[in-house]
Amino acid sequence: MQKMCPYKIDIGAVYSHRPSLHNTVKSGTFQAQEKELVFDIDMTDYDDVRRCCSSADICPKCWTLMTIAVRILDRALAEDFGFKHRLWVYSGRRGVHCWVCDDSARKLSQAERSAVAEYLSVVKGGEETIKKVQLPETIHPFIGKSLKMVERYFEKYALVDQDILENKQCWDKVIALVPEVARESLLREFSKARSSVERWDKLSSCLEATGKDFRRYSNIPKEIMLQFCYPRLDVNVSKGLNHLLKSPFSVHPKTGRISVPIDCKKLDQFDPFSVPTISLICSELDNVSKKEEDEDSAGEGEPEAKKRTRDYKRTSLAPYIKVFEQFLDKLDQSRKGELLNKSDLKKEF
Repeated sequence: MQKMCPYKIDIGAVYSHRPSLHNTVKSGTFQAQEKELVFDIDMTDYDDVRRCCSSADICPKCWTLMTIAVRILDRALAEDFGFKHRLWVYSGRRGVHCWVCDDSARKLSQAERSAVAEYLSVVKGGEETIKKVQLPETIHPFIGKSLKMVERYFEKYALVDQDILENKQCWDKVIALVPEVARESLLREFSKARSSVERWDKLSSCLEATGKDFRRYSNIPKEIMLQFCYPRLDVNVSKGLNHLLKSPFSVHPKTGRISVPIDCKKLDQFDPFSVPTISLICSELDNVSKKEEDEDSAGEGEPEAKKRTRDYKRTSLAPYIKVFEQFLDKLDQSRKGELLNKSDLKKEF
């Protein structure tokens, strides 16, 4: 590591042969054998539905989108698929990554990974697609549970922070997602209302007043909520066995922030702007070294090996490393349990 001094480390699959020797083995025999199931959510994919920032910029207002994404996907991966070992990691700039490390997840084929990603994808269509969410009359339980998550954040995030119905230019984008039969009355009602919250309340009442196929129309507010807040996955990252993803604890070359694990129990408190940077860690380590020099000169030093292992725990990285170690401990216990079960089946005592 010190010799090569890489500015970025990507992690890929476990291969049948050493990747450095892939040109020396028989054609077709160099194969990816297993890889974590990964998800990559990038804030730039939400540019059509956020008003505060665009491109690579983020702020506390739009970071709520990442909080919603982690909540929805983590619940689905745990409850709908039964995956136990899920590590969520801040990318260091504008997004989050998820590593699903269960044995069953690592051995999924490309088709199976595509099926999982497709199941979790609700917002579909490119820039030219106006209406990106189409719900059937009977909503799937997964969508129903996801909507409950979105509803928790929708008013504060979309109607207050983003103010998505603030003026005519904004509300025209929302009205474009509503059937034509209701648009005229909505425009009248929106003009009378004074805030995004009031206008959102008018939306449902106007759709009810149309009296046409109410069951189908009752899903329209839900479709709008999902279009503005539902996680937007990069499906190609999840389905490809050969796709690389940046290693946790990498340093982002643009921001200097460290790609740290996210504690899902404290998800609402996670602040991407308070994540340690490489310069902060370096200065903290310098202070640790200086303090130790002073202790050594005073004759209070510790053995060298003990010092080495504890250096990183004296920096701002300590709580994030604790989250990572807890994740690894659970993964290790699970692996030992599986090995014990296999030996019991083979009667190897």
